[in-house]
Amino acid sequence: MSSMLTGAPWLLAHKSMLRTNQPAKVSLYGTVYVKWHDEYGAVHALPNACPHMGAMHSEGWCAQSNGGSNVVCPFHALQFDSEGCTVLPGSDKKSLPQLPPLELIVQGDFVWSYGGHAPKIPIPQILNEFSEQYEFIGFTGDRSVKTDLLTMLLNMHDYDHQNGTHRALFEIQEVQFKQFADHGHHSHAYYDMPRTKPQLRDIINNPAVLALPKIISAHLENFFPALVIFHGESPIATIKQCHLFIPESETHTRTYVLMFGQAHSPIAHLLKQNFLKLAEVVVDQDADILGKMYSDTSQKIKLINEVGMDWVRRNFSSFPSVVEPNLSK
Repeated sequence: MSSMLTGAPWLLAHKSMLRTNQPAKVSLYGTVYVKWHDEYGAVHALPNACPHMGAMHSEGWCAQSNGGSNVVCPFHALQFDSEGCTVLPGSDKKSLPQLPPLELIVQGDFVWSYGGHAPKIPIPQILNEFSEQYEFIGFTGDRSVKTDLLTMLLNMHDYDHQNGTHRALFEIQEVQFKQFADHGHHSHAYYDMPRTKPQLRDIINNPAVLALPKIISAHLENFFPALVIFHGESPIATIKQCHLFIPESETHTRTYVLMFGQAHSPIAHLLKQNFLKLAEVVVDQDADILGKMYSDTSQKIKLINEVGMDWVRRNFSSFPSVVEPNLSK
């Protein structure tokens, strides 16, 4: 069993997260890459360490060359094209590839990668469907969390933690679990979360809490291992809050949120940024609690709504095979 599930697809970025001709770091499976989006719409990624003296390409810049975009090392201004080739000073010939490109799969605005490994499971197509059916609201909560992938996924599928970890701001009183539908690497969870009346300070900090109902009827759709979708409905908007996960290394996992929506009221348009802020609070609260756990503690108590966590453990241990689903209830 791979602790980072090699052969799974990982969504490295939505194109809105990339600034044209601006190098940026991205980590996957213990390797750090530089990624950049050129003015022609293409996205590239190379190992971030310059093969000359190890300077970080992500701290450099981009330069146009022969109709393409090169990343430039900040130390000696060596330019590397998308294939990892350069032209050394005093030479007029392009070198052999010095840096193996990270293979990217670009579907519309979505930049996926298998990290150089053979694909073992397909890329979920639901985000493509969202981009066709709903307005893209934006991204938020992009951060690296000091936790391994399994722990991150267990946290996201721990339905009992809503009235603990997410009590602040959301004022959740309890979790009333209703159903879990297990379809192998795809699952659905349904539960209700009664809330207390929001406090004035919370309303002032984020007016979007007024759009949250007295009872949040949660529908989570899960695509193991990289994607959890919160399907939200309110009188003013339909929200698709998509949580993404990327194994940066054995000890760090990246997470961020993409949000799509459909307004049912003009008020929803005014609250777009507030909806993103609410999602960012969720990420911050999860990251905070993960930093307050003893990861080597064995579990001696089992709560009643851990079916999602059982689903994660089963798929993690059998990946990429699917053990016959038997967790639905």
